[in-house]
This record gives sequence, C-alpha cells and structure tokens, in this order.
Amino acid sequence: MIEAAATPVPFIGAGALMTMLLALTVLLASAIALGWLARRIGLPAVVGEILAGVILGPSILGQAWPWLQHTLFPTDAARLNLIDAIGQLGVILLVGLAGAELDLAFVRRRTSVVTSVGVFAFVVPLAAGIGAGFLIPASMRADDVSPTVLALLLGTALSVSAIPVIAKILTEMGLLHRNIGQLILAVGSTNDAVAWVLLSVTSSMATVGLRSGNVAAALIATVGAIGVAVFVLKPLIRPLLDKLENTEAATGYLVPVCATLVIACAAVTQALNLEAILGAFLAGVVIGPRRPALIEPLRLVTMTVLAPIFLATAGLRVDLRLLGDPTVALTAAVLLVLAVTSKFAGAYIGARLARQTRWESVALGSGLNTRGAVEIVIAMTGLRIGVFSASVYTVIVLIAIVTSVMAPPMLKYAMSRITSTEEEHVREALRSA
Repeated sequence: MIEAAATPVPFIGAGALMTMLLALTVLLASAIALGWLARRIGLPAVVGEILAGVILGPSILGQAWPWLQHTLFPTDAARLNLIDAIGQLGVILLVGLAGAELDLAFVRRRTSVVTSVGVFAFVVPLAAGIGAGFLIPASMRADDVSPTVLALLLGTALSVSAIPVIAKILTEMGLLHRNIGQLILAVGSTNDAVAWVLLSVTSSMATVGLRSGNVAAALIATVGAIGVAVFVLKPLIRPLLDKLENTEAATGYLVPVCATLVIACAAVTQALNLEAILGAFLAGVVIGPRRPALIEPLRLVTMTVLAPIFLATAGLRVDLRLLGDPTVALTAAVLLVLAVTSKFAGAYIGARLARQTRWESVALGSGLNTRGAVEIVIAMTGLRIGVFSASVYTVIVLIAIVTSVMAPPMLKYAMSRITSTEEEHVREALRSA
C-alpha cells in the first residue's frame, strides 16, 4: 500500500516575508547611520546601533507614529522572531570572534596581574549585582522568577566587560599596542569567559529548575563542555585550521569552516540546556587568533551587518516610558552607580595589589567598565528566558549604553599620564609592518 505523501511544510507567507525584509532594511540602515554618527562624535559605534533600535521602538517612533511602528515591527511573535533569529546568528558569531581574540600566551606571561585584576574586577561587581538583585522592588520582578536566579543573572550582567567594544575603542584610540591595552583585553576576555559559564549555569537553573540536582547537572555539563573543547576539539580542529590557513589553495575555506564550527558548538551547548553563547565562545577559543586578512570576511559581515541588526533589535525592546515610574527610575540610577563604581573599584584594587601604578590602575578600571554588547547579550538572554522583566531589561541596556559612552574619555585621560615603554614601541612597529 502506498503511503500518503506527507503534508509539505508551508513556506513563509508573502506578507511575513515583506514585513521581515522591510524591518531589516530600516533597522540596518538606521544602525549604520547612527553608528557612523556616534563614531564622528567620538563614541563607540555600538552606542548608535543600540539607539537606532530605541528610536524605532515603542519609546519614540511608537509614540510619534504608532501605525508605522506597529507596521514595521508587529507584536506578532512569529514575525518578530524571524528578525530575532538573524540577530541571534549575529551575536553567536560575534561572541565566537571575541573568543578567538583571547591571547592565551599573553595571559600566561602576565598571570599575576591578569589574575589579580580579573578576580577583583569580576567578584566585586558580581557581589554588588547579586546583592542588588535581592533588593529589586517586587513591582519590577518578572512573574514566578526565583529571586536567587534573578540576583545571579543581574550580578553576571554587572560583572562583564564588552571585549568586542573594548577592542574597537582601543583600536580607534591607538592603544591596542600599549601594555595597558593588552592587559584590558586579557582581563576582559577572562572575565567574559567566566561570565559565559555563569550565564549558562544560571539560565539552566531558570529553565529546568533550582533544585540541587539540576544545578549540579548544569555545572557538570558546563565543565564537560569546556573540557571537550580544550582537550578534544582543540587538538582535532587546530591542525585542520592551521592547514587551511597555510595552504594557498585552501585559505578560502577557513571562513566557512570557522563559521560552521562556531554555530555547531553553539547548537551543542544549547542542546545541553546551556546557553548557545557558551558554545560559541568555546569555539572561538578553539579557533584561536588567525591571520587578520583571512578571517576578515567573517569579521566584516558580522561587525557591519549581523551585529548591528542584533544591537538594534535589542534597542527595540527598550521602553523608556518605563522610566516614568519613579521606582524604575530610582532603581536605574542606583544600579548605574553601583555598576560603575563596583567595576572600577574592583579593577583598581586588583591592579594596585599587582603593583600597577595609580594611573595604570585607573586606566584598567576605565577600560574594563565598558559593558556594551556583552551586557546586552546577557540582558536579552534574561528577557528571553523570563528572568528579567521589561523594566529590568531596560535598566540593564541603559547601563550598557552609558558605560560605553563613559569609557573613551576616562581611558584617554588616564593614558595621557602613562609613559610609553620601549616594548610598546616595538609592538607598534611590528603591527605597522
């Protein structure tokens, strides 16, 4: 007997496709324009890209022209999720590229400084955020969320440093070759690596429960994923990537292989009830630093197209009208002060204990205070899994924007008081060669 043919899966409807393409066009064009404007006035492009979404969201366009805002960005989840999916691809590749920037050799050479600054710059804001999380007013909490999970995720959000944004700032300011610049990258990378692990464990607690068995399973899965990446995947994949990089006829395959590896690892950790972002970061570490010219196509598409779409999409969910509530406004002000002071104080104390000068310590604290895209990734994750309410999400995104704006002038002021070394001049010459 001939079986009946399976019902074909319907394609995306013409209307939904048109809405998605129109929304992506407006989002990307606005993000590019405001990112360019931000750079023109001395701010990181990420600030303009996030503001593009804020302007197109319910806060501004939704108030000035509600029909247009709802037409471009309908509240229908099925349609909006199409845009979200593209943004998620962007953030997975962004985090993978950030993981590839981790210079393990430099971290090993400056272990004492990186460890001291890294521990204090992570633990102090983590503790401050956890404490604040338990004090978040009940009116701002999401329904049925565990206070412990909320506190842990808020602490994680305050403890990170945005390596992609920091790297961009250091490059634009001509500080990437300076020792402080290298230390900021090393400490920020290690901080973010721990944050991805903590985010993964916390999100697992939120989705499968807060029972001790679930927490233990999440920790075991996380440690297992790290172990497999470092001790199994890295020895297997690195020789292949090295061969692709050094074989003239095969260099064109390096980008697609790296992109596939990042996406595949993200899928595996997501399947383990961990965050996809953890897998992307581990894949980046496995890939390691590669010749810029060869990896540039992937970086270019990610940084100029996919990441701006993600950041603008994050801005779409910011509702500044929530700040009209005095409770939300006061919480935002308190959390902003707490985020800035705890991160700066932690980095400064750690640097001084590692025998860095006063201005070197100030520079480290200033650079590591940049939250940018990484904090927004955590905020989006918290909103997606139901841990953060709309008001808490809005507050965290505002912290990411403000700290990204603050970092360049503070860093410039501190670095103007630090004398260049011969080692830095040699490094600069090698980079320019």
